Amino acid sequence: MATLSPLLQQATPVLADRGEGVHLIDEDGRRWLDFTAGIGVTSTGHCHPKVVAAAQRQVATLIHGQYTTVMHRPLLRLTERLGEVLPEGLDALFYVNSGSEAVEAAVRLARHATARQNIVVFQGSFHGRTMGAAALTTAGTKFRTGIGPLMPGVAVAPFPYAYHYGWSEDEAVRFALRELDHLLATVSHPDDTAAFVVEPVLGEGGYVPAPPGFLEGLRERADRHGVLLVMDEVQTGFGRTGRFWGHEHSGVRPDVVVTAKGLASGFPLSAIAAPAALMERGRPGSQGGTYGGNAVACAAALATLEVIEEEGLVANAAEMGARLHDGLRKVAADHPRVGDVRGLGLMQASEFSTPDGEPDPGTARRAHAAAVERGLLLLTCGAYGQVVRMIPPLIVTGEQIDEALSIWSEAVTAATR
Repeated sequence: MATLSPLLQQATPVLADRGEGVHLIDEDGRRWLDFTAGIGVTSTGHCHPKVVAAAQRQVATLIHGQYTTVMHRPLLRLTERLGEVLPEGLDALFYVNSGSEAVEAAVRLARHATARQNIVVFQGSFHGRTMGAAALTTAGTKFRTGIGPLMPGVAVAPFPYAYHYGWSEDEAVRFALRELDHLLATVSHPDDTAAFVVEPVLGEGGYVPAPPGFLEGLRERADRHGVLLVMDEVQTGFGRTGRFWGHEHSGVRPDVVVTAKGLASGFPLSAIAAPAALMERGRPGSQGGTYGGNAVACAAALATLEVIEEEGLVANAAEMGARLHDGLRKVAADHPRVGDVRGLGLMQASEFSTPDGEPDPGTARRAHAAAVERGLLLLTCGAYGQVVRMIPPLIVTGEQIDEALSIWSEAVTAATR
């Protein structure tokens, strides 16, 4: 009898039977408020009727049209539609299946286009688990340990994680940019540096938003040195932060955007976007793949974009995110073990700390478990597992936010007794 790998560890004990909007329902009929959204994937909620209908129609006509062999209309329509929401000038797209694949495609393009080999990433980053993406990932040693040697040519600079350093945001930004300059002077000369790869909000690293001043500093240095600025929007894109793209909070223009997760409401689809003139500098044959741009996934992505626009989900993410953030801060005010509350839009986190300011993963785990017991599904993150994150679907209502906050308050109280 075959079983799943023992290395796969569930964050919750739920055996899901079906999903409806913001809820998962188990085989016993119990409803769970899902503030994980499949790690930010079910942006339009579970089984949104428009997404379901679009996928069903496509399954009945063409499931797989391998896009380096034949072309299909859903892919062409999606490319046209994404052109309406991507940053100006990023007018060429390459599709794959996962965030890791898309990140590696962006690295390949950056190295080809610049004829430089080094990639600079930032402490706490998560860019995937495949061999190249794992080399870019510093959110925790579990993603890297025991598989070396990793891909060479990666340099790591500090991220302005103000709470971790015990500084103000401005102090953390000044430090991070100063250390980046030092890295370019001591580790990776600008002439050897192809790209800066950064998340607008650290994901697995603890849900830490990149301050606008930091991204502005990266853009200035990228322009000065001829380095490409790659925004990993795998988790932050498609309205998650209350703007369509997470980097829009800074006004900074990236050279390459990486997108996945919420792109197709649960169907596997990812992409990189870049100016056509930049994409043309990749080497012939360097882009391809069997399943990339799958017809059913593209149909679901088109429906996802329609739902986001028609239901005003980007604005809803901003409004509900502010409501969630304010509620989390009120809970934190009554529980000193919650040392920090932060996030953008519907990407919010509570970081637990001991009285002497050290990471407190034990209390975070207890709060997480207590929330699950009470019907609220959450996830942890951070290098030590000391952060509990909330990622509800973009369709979440004020009533559902308030219900989650009530459960969270009880869970934190139970965890800190």
